[in-house]
Amino acid sequence: MKTRTLGGDVTVSTIGLGCMGMSDFYGTADEQQAIDVIHYALDHGINFLDTADMYGPFTNEKLVGKAIKDRRNDVILATKFGNERSPDGKFLGVNGKPEYVKKACEDSLQRLGVDHIDLYYQHRVDTTVPIEDTIGAMAELVKEGKVRYLGMSEAAAETIRKAAKVHKITALQTEYSLWTRDPEEEILDTVRELGIGYVAYSPLGRGFLTGRWKTPEDLPEGDWRRNQPRFQGDNFYKNLELVNKVNQLAEEKGVKPGQIALAWVLAQGQDIVPIPGTKHIEYLKENIAATEIELDEDDLQRLNEAAPQGSAAGDRYPDMSTVNR
Repeated sequence: MKTRTLGGDVTVSTIGLGCMGMSDFYGTADEQQAIDVIHYALDHGINFLDTADMYGPFTNEKLVGKAIKDRRNDVILATKFGNERSPDGKFLGVNGKPEYVKKACEDSLQRLGVDHIDLYYQHRVDTTVPIEDTIGAMAELVKEGKVRYLGMSEAAAETIRKAAKVHKITALQTEYSLWTRDPEEEILDTVRELGIGYVAYSPLGRGFLTGRWKTPEDLPEGDWRRNQPRFQGDNFYKNLELVNKVNQLAEEKGVKPGQIALAWVLAQGQDIVPIPGTKHIEYLKENIAATEIELDEDDLQRLNEAAPQGSAAGDRYPDMSTVNR
């Protein structure tokens, strides 16, 4: 597994592993199966694990902590705060208050069973709190040795600039894939100007770009994606046209469409690290193999023409009010 460097600060594997779906949102969970996937990732060169306190809620951090208990030194551990949930799973809102930042970090350290977090993200921006105050509280955690590097997620360009004046921001995490190219409008230029690495979540379009589903009903019962606009009704079938175009190139190269989608993200720059999530070793193997796929200029042009910016049907979330803030 090759490596990439985020923000000039931290060297990570070319792809990371998103752990959210192991505990929440994407159907049923199996703890031992999830731990096996994490161990397989570590054994095959993936050292960058991504979780958050809200996943579960709270249980995903415990799961990751259990999986890395004897392998802490093998891991660049990233987690997030700010999407506040109650123990019963209810969403309480976005919280960026300085006192909450410190409490959230302490709670995450305890659940993860570690003495420090490598990369600590603000999961969503709290527009009721000056970003300088939130980042200031996060900077205190760095001084205390509880956090090594700071990150942000789904922040707008102006917010990122303000934050970077308070403390070095190592990474921005925002959705990026063939069907989510919004960051190309302003965000990518901003983070590159500021020397901030880019962590791409959902690089496979929440699994849609793998071509696994042919109808909305193919998604598991209780799967959170059933409620997302891009997976519903006419939007689903419009977006399936993109998958079919990706699949054409995949068939020519003798690989899977999801591997082409992941290779496209990787080709957008050495400062971009995608973190595809999976609960299955089979799919993890495919993602690892995708890091060896090279797309030439003709391939990239075909994909760019198949999926120009803004071509996806439907919003990313039913409520877009907390992203790009």
